[in-house]
Amino acid sequence: MTSSHLRLGVNIDHVATIRNARGGPHPDPVRAARLAAEAGADGITAHLREDRRHITDRDIERLMQEIDRPLNLEMAATDEMLEIALSHRPHAACLVPEKREERTTEGGLDVVKGRDHLARYVAALGQAGIRVSMFVEPDPRQLDAARRLGAPVVELHTGAYCHAAIDGRAADEKRELKRIIDAAAHAGSIGLECHAGHGLTFDSVAPVAAIASIVELNIGHFLIGEAVFSGLDSAIRRMRALMDKARADATGARSA
Repeated sequence: MTSSHLRLGVNIDHVATIRNARGGPHPDPVRAARLAAEAGADGITAHLREDRRHITDRDIERLMQEIDRPLNLEMAATDEMLEIALSHRPHAACLVPEKREERTTEGGLDVVKGRDHLARYVAALGQAGIRVSMFVEPDPRQLDAARRLGAPVVELHTGAYCHAAIDGRAADEKRELKRIIDAAAHAGSIGLECHAGHGLTFDSVAPVAAIASIVELNIGHFLIGEAVFSGLDSAIRRMRALMDKARADATGARSA
């Protein structure tokens, strides 16, 4: 699957992180979602973690009630989260690995080893009309496993590529980008819609945005951090412009 328009999903988790550090209602992640939509976000992403370290149940309720963009609910494959997803019925649910002690999501789901555990969650979400996505490493074996489970969407974990770019490890950056390119092509070849995200910045987004078979990027932490200096509207609009330019340039090059 290819698309000339590359969708941007803005993850608002870390607006809630700042709010929860002090307590009280400010800053409001739902207000951030509204601003993101006005600035060019095609969807909103929020991860309801087991320990509720940032997004809360009430945030999800309000996002469903007050936001006119599709909600992508990131969730662990647990009975508690399945019940919440089935109650709210967001546009999409992205199954992610989750460990209580981790700072952020570390790597993708092991769909190959976790197939038996994951199968009923994929089935239940799909039967409820929720688009199911699997957050995985850019590894064809994981994509094949997701396809066999019946998940229509995969989101490629771009963390290794982004870390290499930040650290200036050019050879590693090139290798990891090729893994993403090859995985995205494989996803398309087996009928999966392909998304990508984790760690993308102004400096690293263009090569990923240029990949024709990727139709959506989900970006959060960097945008919220950049908003401290330039404002959320400005940060999202700049990211949107960089994505659009990279996709347009790549489309023009392929046409030529």
